[in-house]
Amino acid sequence: MEVVLLERVAKLGQMGDVVSVKNGFARNFLMPQGKALRATKANLAQFENQRAQLEATNLETKSEAETLAGKLDGQQFIVIRSASDAGSLYGSVTNRDAADVATEGGFTVDKRQVVLNAPVKELGLHDMTVVLHPEVQCTITINVARSEEEAELQSSGKSIQDLQAEADAEADFDIAELFDDVGGAAMDDDGDDFEPVQDAPAEDTEQPEV
Repeated sequence: MEVVLLERVAKLGQMGDVVSVKNGFARNFLMPQGKALRATKANLAQFENQRAQLEATNLETKSEAETLAGKLDGQQFIVIRSASDAGSLYGSVTNRDAADVATEGGFTVDKRQVVLNAPVKELGLHDMTVVLHPEVQCTITINVARSEEEAELQSSGKSIQDLQAEADAEADFDIAELFDDVGGAAMDDDGDDFEPVQDAPAEDTEQPEV
């Protein structure tokens, strides 16, 4: 199907371009979202009559998007999830979750603006692209952790593997310290009952004088 684009669409073209797309893509995405019209003679004429208005509106929304992008770009948001010791989530983090925490953080973000090729299923820091306008996008980081404390450590640059290694080392140290304490206590108990053996007096071996 041939359509005329009403705004820039990535990998398709700029506003006013007439492009050929699959029927399903046009009917299910481009036209319902107001991104394109079927390229009929009447629609092309309608577009030309509205081009100036569409371009003005585009510039306005682009400016607003650029302002928001300047504040949103580089922001980090925490998502708390249950996970195994190896870092695998019992579930996943989706673009809806990312949009929700960004909105809770004071930014208006729709889930459809968050580009996510596959759900996040591991703890850690995950960069996501937010498309605020056909010509404006920025990047946010979703910090997926099991607690606020873990999120803070991950934010400082430590991976879940680093945290697990530290936890294992601390556990090994505690066990070793426990055995040292038990061994020391046993030695103290033995020492309390120990009395040195006194040397027996030497026998008088001198012979009587004759």
